[in-house]
Amino acid sequence: MLSAEERSRYSRHLLLPQVGEQGQARLKASSVLVIGAGGLGSPVLLYLAAAGVGRIGVVDFDDVDVSNLQRQVLYETQDVGRSKLDVARDRIQSINPYVELDLYPLRLTTSNAIEIIDKYDVVADGTDNFATRYLVNDACVLTGTPNVFASIFRFDGQVAIFGAPGGPCYRCIFPEPPPPESVPNCAEGGVLGVLPGMLGTMQATEVIKLLLGIGEPLIGKMLIVDALSMNFRTLKGGKDPECSLCGERPTQEGLIDYEAFCSSPSTETPTLNTQHQDHMFFGPQVPSVSVIDLKKKKDAGDDFFLLDVRQPEEQQISDIGGHLIPMDQLADRLSELEAYREKDIIVMCRTGSRSAFAVQWLQQQGFKGSFNLEGGIVAWSRKVDSSVSVY
Repeated sequence: MLSAEERSRYSRHLLLPQVGEQGQARLKASSVLVIGAGGLGSPVLLYLAAAGVGRIGVVDFDDVDVSNLQRQVLYETQDVGRSKLDVARDRIQSINPYVELDLYPLRLTTSNAIEIIDKYDVVADGTDNFATRYLVNDACVLTGTPNVFASIFRFDGQVAIFGAPGGPCYRCIFPEPPPPESVPNCAEGGVLGVLPGMLGTMQATEVIKLLLGIGEPLIGKMLIVDALSMNFRTLKGGKDPECSLCGERPTQEGLIDYEAFCSSPSTETPTLNTQHQDHMFFGPQVPSVSVIDLKKKKDAGDDFFLLDVRQPEEQQISDIGGHLIPMDQLADRLSELEAYREKDIIVMCRTGSRSAFAVQWLQQQGFKGSFNLEGGIVAWSRKVDSSVSVY
């Protein structure tokens, strides 16, 4: 039952015939696990707490960075450097002291995912990489926990519910991950600051609808949002009887190695693509140099070629020198590197992911002296020159 203060707090809910006091009591008795307290997780946490969800779990292992403030509305400038979970705890308790919080300052893995997820009624997945998305999906299916999913990139977003009774799972729609070199990431591609607020609010709406059993949740449907045109489309997709996890003859019985699954090397010659993400995995076949080594080479006046494969707008933010050939132009502008075929070429990007792929490709084109700059511009700023902006 609700106390007098709770009735006053949730009075606007109580006035809704679809909610009422019985529905509000149901929210109070419910539990939701929010995975990722970032751009999507911020509005999800704020609105679930305000709505009166009784128990909320939060999984995140990051600290607040100044670059988060453009879109992660849970945090303020004074929070930079603090644990995201500590800030989330303080903020949620200030919004609604009736909410019970479970904080998980860890990375979700195959060893802990099922144990954690199984404690909750619904999961809200706000992660930003495919390995964790498949992990969350599989753990939700195996525990019978609905997964309210959202993703964002630049001006576009998606919202759907996976793993609900009768509905598809993430693998039904996306049986295999895309090649690692073609995966977009907000850190390198950018994102409109209000977009995660839009999608996260929709995500919270779907969570509440599931908990209350009202409306038409996005089960078997995916909402596609184009913020530039403010166009909303709903795509329908049912359960795949051939799905390896939830199909009629499942071949996967438990959790797997998701980093290996999402970063399996291709047997084909890599092609260059304009969209890449930070979560890429390269073996020892990619030779590299550290930012400290690069600094020594610069100071000593060594003869080498520094190649920047970022976009022009990235170079305008942070520039440590080097010849700019954006990743999507590298194949067409390869002739600009011919004079350096027998010399060392050090390739850099923001974090070392795009450049690692570029090094692989350059070596296949005969540029055997190609090296990846470990950690890219971010590492240079943190270890060599802090005046260089991190974005």
